[in-house]
Amino acid sequence: MPTPVLAIHGGAGTYRKELTPEKERIFEEALLSTLQKGQEMLMKGASALDVVEAAARMLEDCPLFNAGKGSVFSHAGTNELDASIMCGKNLTAGAVAFVTNIKNPVSAARAVMEKTEHVMLVGKGAEEFAKSAGLEIVSPEYFFTQDRWDSWQRLKNEDTTELNLGTIGAVALDQFGNLAAATSTGGMNNKKFGRIGDSSIIGAGCYANNSTCAISCTGHGEYFMRLCTAYDISALMEYKGITLESATHEVMKAKMTKLGGTGGVIAVDKEGNVSMTFSTETMFRGFVRGNDKPNAFIFDDYSKIIP
Repeated sequence: MPTPVLAIHGGAGTYRKELTPEKERIFEEALLSTLQKGQEMLMKGASALDVVEAAARMLEDCPLFNAGKGSVFSHAGTNELDASIMCGKNLTAGAVAFVTNIKNPVSAARAVMEKTEHVMLVGKGAEEFAKSAGLEIVSPEYFFTQDRWDSWQRLKNEDTTELNLGTIGAVALDQFGNLAAATSTGGMNNKKFGRIGDSSIIGAGCYANNSTCAISCTGHGEYFMRLCTAYDISALMEYKGITLESATHEVMKAKMTKLGGTGGVIAVDKEGNVSMTFSTETMFRGFVRGNDKPNAFIFDDYSKIIP
C-alpha cells in the first residue's frame, strides 16, 4: 500500500512586505491544523476524496483565505464563490460557480459530482440544488470580513480588478492508491459581470487521475484556463513520461511565465511525490506524508520546516 500524502495551499501572490512574523505564524497555524486533520483521516483509512473535501472545508471556514468565509467582494458588493472537486479513481468531477449562499462550495461541488448527471452548476440553479441536497445554506452576510470589505472599498469606484492571495486547494493520495483534488475561491477583488475563474474549471484549476497525479491551482485564473494548466501537467506525465516535478516546472516556469501569467500549483503523483511550484513571491502551502510531522511554507524556499 502506498504511504498516504496530503498537500494543501492557501493562495499564491505578492505578499511578502505585508507579512509580519505574527501574520506568518497565524497562517502557518491554519495550514498545520488542516494538515493534521487530513493526516488523521488518511491514517485511519479515509479516501483521498473525503480528505480533500474535509481539508478544503476547513480552509473555506477560515477567514484568512479567499474562499468561503473571507472571500473577496465583487464590483456589485457581493461574495461570488467557485469550487471544484475531482476523483482520480474514475475521473468523476463536480463544480459550482457564482454561488452566494452555500457555506461550503466544495461540498456542493462534490454533491454535483455524486448526485447529478452533470459536472458544473452555476448561480441560482446551483444554490437551489445545494439546498435540495441538504447542504448548509447561509445568509450572504456570513461571508463578510472587515479586511475584505476594506480592500474592496479601495477599488469599488475603479475599473480594475485585483488578484487576492487566498484561493485554497487540496490534493491527496490515500492508502488504496487513489488520488483526488479540490479547489475553492472567492475570485478576484472587484470582479465584474459574473466573472468565473479557473477554480471551478476541471482541467484548468483542478484535476486528478490515478494514472498520473492530482493538481490544484492558484493565481491569475484566466491564464490557467487558457493553458488548461491542471490537465496539462497530467498530460505531460502521461504522454511524455516525465516526472511530476518536471511537469509542474515546465508548465509553471516556462509556459505560464511565457504567456505572462502568475500563480502556483500543488500536486501529488501516484507514487506519493509532491510538487509545490509557483512563480510569485509567496504561496501559502504545506504537506504531510504518512505519520511524519506536517510541513508548512510561505516563501520560495523549503528551509522553514514547522515541527
